[in-house]
Amino acid sequence: MISENMKMMFEIGLVPLVVIDDAADAVPFGQALVDGGVPVAEVTFRTDACLDAIRAMRQHVPGLLVGAGTVHNVNQADAAVKAGAEFIVTPAFNPAVTQWCIDNGVDIVPGTVSPADIEAANGMGIEVCKFFPAAAYGGVKTLKALAGPFHDMKFLPTGGVNLDNMTEYLDLPNVAAVGGSFMTPSDMVRNKDWAGITATCRQAVHNLLGFEICHTGIHCKTQAEAEDVTDRLCTLLDQEKITIPGVSYFVGTVVEVCYNTLPGEKGHIGIDTRDMERAMAYYKRRGVEYADNGLFYDEQGRVRLAYFKELYHGFSVHLRRKPAAK
Repeated sequence: MISENMKMMFEIGLVPLVVIDDAADAVPFGQALVDGGVPVAEVTFRTDACLDAIRAMRQHVPGLLVGAGTVHNVNQADAAVKAGAEFIVTPAFNPAVTQWCIDNGVDIVPGTVSPADIEAANGMGIEVCKFFPAAAYGGVKTLKALAGPFHDMKFLPTGGVNLDNMTEYLDLPNVAAVGGSFMTPSDMVRNKDWAGITATCRQAVHNLLGFEICHTGIHCKTQAEAEDVTDRLCTLLDQEKITIPGVSYFVGTVVEVCYNTLPGEKGHIGIDTRDMERAMAYYKRRGVEYADNGLFYDEQGRVRLAYFKELYHGFSVHLRRKPAAK
């Protein structure tokens, strides 16, 4: 069963790799991740500062999920957990470390790259494996091939994942999240450019969620009023009139004119997202509440529209699952 911490990680969808030489940098580093909307840190055992960095982040950066990466043996795993690590990531499949984590109730994402590794991890009850080095072992193409024989397994690809290709991985149904140092460039760490790391994380979140205004909405009291407004706007904007039976009219794709009861006295603003589930979790982490009866579902039972509770000068705001490209 996936723990609450792992659910949070997979909802975020991004796992920054933290390589830190000076534990004094741990708190500003961790805060930069939180400020960038990626409150996860995989602190690696690549430096002697690892344990002190984990301890400092856990104690002084609220809201940050902190784990240890590049864990090679049980002693390292034990030391990391005692320092405050909430999860363990190994670079390769290590049965001893994996079993120790299972026995001690510690979340682990073991490294795998071959069907043999994945089968062994699956046999131990592991549901999510690291896939490393992803690019060197076929990347997206290989993960697609693994989806058939290992349809119950999900993966955390790292190694060769970057801002340009991250969504190709995240669009795969068997990818739980992506990780790597592309959100924490070494030159920024070396120069203590925490603002730069925050900006890079924000760009990764932007790429993942892909927010964009899809339309504005006008709320009318009657269908006749809505149709009249639509006809006049279509003439004004030289747009096609589109009818959604029993719900609304569209002025092309620019304006929706509604006559059914929706949150917002005056109208609404629609925001498209490329990842509805992670977008909803993103806003929830930021304290956004959803309107009562404000969730609308598609034929597959997925949330299609999600209205926020807060109104903005009489306008509601809703997220919309971005329609698939035709």
